[in-house]
Order: sequence, then C-alpha cells, then structure tokens
Amino acid sequence: MTSYFSDDTSLSRRQAIASIGALGAAAGLTHAAAPHLTHRALLSQDDLGWNEQTLEYELPPLPYAPDALEPYIDAQTMTIHHDKHHAGYVKGLNRALANLLQIRAGNADAALIAHWTNQLSFHGSGHVNHTLFWQGMAPPNKGGGGMPSGKLAAQIERDFGSFEQFLAQFKAAAASVEGSGWGWLVWEPIARQLLVLQMENQQKLMMTGVVPILGIDVWEHAYYLRYQNRRAAYVDAFVNLINWPWAQRRFESLG
Repeated sequence: MTSYFSDDTSLSRRQAIASIGALGAAAGLTHAAAPHLTHRALLSQDDLGWNEQTLEYELPPLPYAPDALEPYIDAQTMTIHHDKHHAGYVKGLNRALANLLQIRAGNADAALIAHWTNQLSFHGSGHVNHTLFWQGMAPPNKGGGGMPSGKLAAQIERDFGSFEQFLAQFKAAAASVEGSGWGWLVWEPIARQLLVLQMENQQKLMMTGVVPILGIDVWEHAYYLRYQNRRAAYVDAFVNLINWPWAQRRFESLG
C-alpha cells in the first residue's frame, strides 16, 4: 500500500486517493498484493471526491434525490446521514491527512502519529463505506430490489446454497451487529469465495484482504428516525433497495 510517509509531500497527498480507495471498508487489496484484481474493483477519484487542485477530499453528492428511496428510507434520514454524518467523515479524513503532513514536515508533535493514524483509519474507512453504501442502493423503480443475476447470482448460490440462504444470513448478521457498525457481502480472493461479515464502527473486525461487494450501514443514525430501535425492520426494508446491477458489475470487475 502507498506510504503516507513520502519525502514528497505533494505526491503523498496525491497518492492518498490510492490508499484510501484501497481501504475499501478497511479491506481492499493493492494490485501488488493481488494482481488479478483490476482497477475497477477500487473506487475512483470521482467516486471519492478527490480534488486534484486542493489535494483534499470533497463530499460526493448522493447518486439520487434524498427522497428517492421512500418509503423504505425517508428523505430526512438520507439528508442528515449524507450531509452531516458522511460529511463529518470527509472532514475528519482531511484533518488526519493534514496533521500527518505537518508531523512529517517537522511542524507538529510526532507523538501524535498514533492518534492521527487511528483517525485516518476511522474517517477514511467511514468515507469509503458510505460511498459504497449510497452506490449499493437504488430507487425501487430504478434498479433497486429484486435478485442478482449472472456470475454474482451463480457465486451466491455456490457459496451460500441459494439466494434465500444468503439473504437470511446477511440480514441476521446485519441485524445482530453489536453496537454501531455494518453488514457486508465480501469477496475473499484467496479461497475465491463470497462471505458475509460483520463490522464494528467503520473498520473493526473486517478480515484483511477481502473486497467489499455490498454493505448496509446499521449505525442508529441510518434508520432511527423511521424505525427507532427496530433494526431488523430497517434491514428488511434495505433488501428492497439493493442495487444488484451495480453489485454485479463490481463483482465481475474482480476477474
């Protein structure tokens, strides 16, 4: 993975997009580690809002209107989630990168490297996770819901027994995350299999080396206005929004 401790600070900031994209929910692989993966498996500069002029991340817009996922996710939740929570991760990511830059330049306390590296992991993963989350959903009449097809459908059937068995495991895993976190469908490239994993916070407990295919945010801010403490009902609703064509393209890009 690209080092943040480059002598060329301008270059290191430019390379941040590669490293943060490779986090992929704290789980993406570099090409050196997994040459069979193509660049399409990682998020692009446009996806993550990397600004080449300011050398900072900007909050990418939602790929649909805030009310487009009604009645499953309400517009107020979407607006707060995107404009406040996701924006906070982008701000925290930029702050961590800026402070690490100052430490490398000798203008800040090197003893804070552990703190800012932790912040980089948390906020960077939060930014990637949410970018994948928005793209992994679509309005019900514009690609959301239904079932996967093609290679992804075949892989799900092989690895989980059936789509119904996958869905039951995915929903149970997401509903039972302890505290705040995520449920993920991921590709594990060593055994070449799909897995369902839980994640605490934005990056904890995710297996190193897996590539995220589809994720659901189960932090309370993702659902509490409509569903209160009924997380399982929110997870059931999410199924009606899964952007399977997008997930299929992401899976098929892995080669």
